[in-house]
Amino acid sequence: MNSSYFHQKVVWITGASSGIGEALARQLDRAGAKLILSARNVDKLNDLKESLQHSAQHMVLKVDLADTANIDVLTQEVLSQYGRIDVLINNGGISQRATAFETSMEVNRQIMEVNFFGNIAMTKAVLPIFRQQKSGQILVISSIAGKFGFHLRSAYSASKHALFGYYESLVMEESEYNLKVTVACPGKINTPISTNAVTAEGKAHGQMDHNQATGMPVDECVKQLLQALVKNKHEVLIGNKELLAVKMKRFFPRLFWKIIPKQSPT
Repeated sequence: MNSSYFHQKVVWITGASSGIGEALARQLDRAGAKLILSARNVDKLNDLKESLQHSAQHMVLKVDLADTANIDVLTQEVLSQYGRIDVLINNGGISQRATAFETSMEVNRQIMEVNFFGNIAMTKAVLPIFRQQKSGQILVISSIAGKFGFHLRSAYSASKHALFGYYESLVMEESEYNLKVTVACPGKINTPISTNAVTAEGKAHGQMDHNQATGMPVDECVKQLLQALVKNKHEVLIGNKELLAVKMKRFFPRLFWKIIPKQSPT
């Protein structure tokens, strides 16, 4: 990673309390960025902030992506502190471990509220700033499930698919303001995402899936995410052999439908 690219840049990270978000915070701190660390768990965020090398230049802001009514107020707090925002990392979200048949409509709406509406609410809040600056960069964490549906992921996959349509449209519309958007699709990454995934009733799955436990180390994933930002990639796939399924679906759809449905969902 070209660490000088992020030096002194103001970077707002959602979902910063664990997993990819936490690892992003640690690598960006080492690169000299000024961080706004956001999630629901303020205690974890404060612990993270204090553990970082440049803790004094970072800020903790509680953000609940299921309820973003106060996001404009929080954005003004960021501006008061730093005067600008250079990068928004829309990382916060929730996964799912339940069949479409079993999942209640309440849970379907919860997943869409957090993963899609909460995500774009963050973007809508910072977009006027990016326009005024005539510069800004957004990293959107979608998923390999944003490329194809999979067992126990119906609403999750739908929410991640939706991000592609939104951000592909947005980056075209905002080209005159030099907005840059990278949509990332991590595959199997060693994070607690499966532990925190919601069941059909909206409860925590509470288990680390084998696919996550044996996935790519989160630090390597984050290294590739930041490289994609530096290179201004429109899209990046991150993972191991599971990424072959994306090409398989596009170029060999019959083979995809023969092989992928037989893969373990956990």
